[in-house]
Amino acid sequence: MMGARRVVVLVLASVAAWPAAAQAKSCEPVRNPYPGTRYDGTDLSHIRSERASCRTARRVARKAHHKALRLPPPADGIRRFRWHGWRVRGDLRPDHDRYVARRGTRRVRWRF
Repeated sequence: MMGARRVVVLVLASVAAWPAAAQAKSCEPVRNPYPGTRYDGTDLSHIRSERASCRTARRVARKAHHKALRLPPPADGIRRFRWHGWRVRGDLRPDHDRYVARRGTRRVRWRF
């Protein structure tokens, strides 16, 4: 019985040691990215990054969202496009637009 208990302890210890990079980290919002437009004063907020730095996450949110606003509105409310190797999906149906950008194992989420 002692051997089975030791295996359980090792499994639990290995699960606890998974890299922290797999957890989403919160990043600073991009404040007022569109001054002087109808979106003046609206931030890109709730930026979350998985396996990418906050600097990269904020850049992806700012630049990919800028491209998203240039695209025609989708009929189904889901905007899909590519930006510099990132696959971007934006759900425009709720009160706040929610975006997810993926590139390999990296993921960036934000809200507009």
